Amino acid sequence: MDRKFVNVIILGFGFMFVFTAFQTMGNIEKTILDSITQDDSSFTGDGYTSLAIIYATLAICNWLAPSAITITGPRGAMLIGAVTYLFFIVTFLFPRTWLLYVASVLIGAGAAMIWTGQGNYLTMNSDAETISRNSGIFWAMLQCSMFFGNLFVFIKFQGKSHIDLETRNVVFGALTGVCVLGIVFLALLRPIKRTATVEDAKVEIAYRDAEGPLEAFKGALKLFCTKDMLLLSVTFIYTGIELSFFSGVYSPSIGFTLAMGENAKQLVGLSGVFIGMGEVLGGALFGILGSKTTRWGRDPIVIMGFIIHLSSFFLIFINLPTVAPFGDTSEVSYITPSAELAMFCSFLLGFGDACFNTQIYSILGGNYSDNSTSAFALFKFTQSLAAAACFFYSSKALLSVQLVVLAALASVGTACFCRVEWAGRARARAAALAAAADDKPSPSHALADADADNALHYD
Repeated sequence: MDRKFVNVIILGFGFMFVFTAFQTMGNIEKTILDSITQDDSSFTGDGYTSLAIIYATLAICNWLAPSAITITGPRGAMLIGAVTYLFFIVTFLFPRTWLLYVASVLIGAGAAMIWTGQGNYLTMNSDAETISRNSGIFWAMLQCSMFFGNLFVFIKFQGKSHIDLETRNVVFGALTGVCVLGIVFLALLRPIKRTATVEDAKVEIAYRDAEGPLEAFKGALKLFCTKDMLLLSVTFIYTGIELSFFSGVYSPSIGFTLAMGENAKQLVGLSGVFIGMGEVLGGALFGILGSKTTRWGRDPIVIMGFIIHLSSFFLIFINLPTVAPFGDTSEVSYITPSAELAMFCSFLLGFGDACFNTQIYSILGGNYSDNSTSAFALFKFTQSLAAAACFFYSSKALLSVQLVVLAALASVGTACFCRVEWAGRARARAAALAAAADDKPSPSHALADADADNALHYD
């Protein structure tokens, strides 16, 4: 097996186990902390506030991550970040309000390191022909974390309307062990020397590395101000809002809907399982078929994700009461709340999210292969800032309001992504035609490197 592909698989396992711990915790945090508050009146920690702090810190620290990676390298950055995830999980064994928020700040900083390092390392182990495949495979492995972790929670929460201390500690202990396993896999990642050039439609693109931390920061700032990155930022904002919605708002809202029945709390974990199933299916599908789907461009997949998400927002609107995000409620919406419909919507949310994120990874890893560290840092900055904003207003905004915001941003974000994709396609076509006319390879800007090979198909 190719050494670079082995690295991608090990990377996928590392993230799968680390995020089995974190994504499961994020999915149940609001429910868990409400139970802790009932047992200990001195504890006043709030799940939405904790998640908002995490993503706000992540957004800020993403500006510093490219500079830090010039010192630590991508593997070192991922290990440092993973340790902060472990610390965050362990703090739940010792519930203190101040400790919860301190850990939230630390994991936010660590998340900037681990995700920027991941984007850089994935790009270094990919080329124009394999970036879509590798992105899809990595995404599918990552999202297995939602399936396994939440299936465990589903079993442990069975028949419980209140999550007692013993159950909580068993869950936290298991998630701690899984996170440690993920750190072991990340430690096994092998170094790889970045090749001097890559072959992309018979065009050699020279890689350039940042000279130091200050240059990396300036490069990230300059990249952020480009037209294509500003347009993509709108798409990033949408993925941040919908990430916070399905990972921290939607599943708890199901558990707070008492009309779901006596096992409503158990459905929180089951919802995460179905979200994970959608994510894994989408990642695997676009990973296996990556070389075929990119022939027609990335925009059809994103448009499909947009339609799927709009459908899920409508079904959620008619299925869950509008006050569901705030706590236990006996209210109903336009229909009698259905657990089956809620799980179907969970699956749609996951599959639609995979449509957006696999194509974002593909366009960043392809179009910005010569500056991947800054590109992925900017992606996480914008996404995380939006996620933090969503968690801040989630405790006050009705479910119907949140769904309207999601639908509006989905429309604009999809349009912006398509605009960038079409512009890159046009540049690739022009470069290919110019090269054919001159009967020799034509110099190409790095923004066209992922699409140059596709240009012939569009003609």
